[in-house]
Amino acid sequence: MSEGTTGPLGPVIPERLGTERLRLILFSPDDVADMRAGRRQDRWHPDYPRQDDVDAAQMLREPGPWGPRHVVVGPLAVGSIGFFGPPQDADTGAPEVEVGYGLVEDARRQGIATEALRCVLSATDAAGVRVRARTEPTNRASVRVLAKTGFTELRGSDDEGMLVMARPLPGGPR
Repeated sequence: MSEGTTGPLGPVIPERLGTERLRLILFSPDDVADMRAGRRQDRWHPDYPRQDDVDAAQMLREPGPWGPRHVVVGPLAVGSIGFFGPPQDADTGAPEVEVGYGLVEDARRQGIATEALRCVLSATDAAGVRVRARTEPTNRASVRVLAKTGFTELRGSDDEGMLVMARPLPGGPR
């Protein structure tokens, strides 16, 4: 995996991300069209996309490294992970971006979400971008994933009652 850099539009992360077990593949325009139309692809798990994945596809305006990605294990996409747009300047002294993720039921409790999140966090760290996440306070599995991946700053809850957490940059602005 190559390190992120700063381009003319701000911080950049690699388009290709993955680990030994996972590939994190950016949604293509065809993927987005299929998701929006309710069409299935052979390379997707039978329960994918979930409604949250379709919602992520609905938000995509133009493809790029800060968009949603399929979480692929073996030959099948089993979930998604990605950002809600490019980083924005924040009062923390570092650009900041929000991440979201989710998996089909069959892929849960295997460390896949934690591994996928660690992978994207490695790229955001290299780019000097701080990350925040929102989750239902009762979603213990998601809270555990965030805790395991260094989301130590509790920002309270938002207008929707979602728990908001942030992850400090290693050795950077808090």
